[in-house]
Amino acid sequence: MRAGSGAEPSAPPPRRRRPLERGVEALAFAAALVGGLVLVAVAFMVSASVLGRWLFGRAIDGDFEMVQVGAAIAAFLFLPLCQLHGQNIVVDAFTARASRRAVALIDAFWALVYAAVAAFLAWRLAIGAFETIRSGMTTPMVQLPYGWAMVAGAAALGFLALASALVAIRRARDPRR
Repeated sequence: MRAGSGAEPSAPPPRRRRPLERGVEALAFAAALVGGLVLVAVAFMVSASVLGRWLFGRAIDGDFEMVQVGAAIAAFLFLPLCQLHGQNIVVDAFTARASRRAVALIDAFWALVYAAVAAFLAWRLAIGAFETIRSGMTTPMVQLPYGWAMVAGAAALGFLALASALVAIRRARDPRR
């Protein structure tokens, strides 16, 4: 169909984003990029471990511990960008026939709930990280300190809370987004 034929609804004009929005978006993209690099590093380490086991009968000590920590950090780092772009799983069975404005307000409400839960989890994970660092708790095989991974997770969850609050504001202001 040709543009402007009237057969399809036109998309809303692009809205200028504020500096805070641009900054949050850039930081979320950078966090996701770091998460992706962490997963690539984990994949290379697993490949080297499997290859070492196959060729030399010796794997990398504690490879499963590093996979566990790396995958957890990466998952936390992906969440803010996912939230900003509306890529979380959505069940719209109850809102399929609702107006755009009603859906936007419901989405804004749940984004606020998500922000509150993320902030609560960040707070509790930060407390746990402090206790873990203070106690010197490490992984059993290679003695990796757990606490610093927990700090990274708490920071990512705190950023997720900010991103979710921003999404709530966006949805409440502009139901077309």
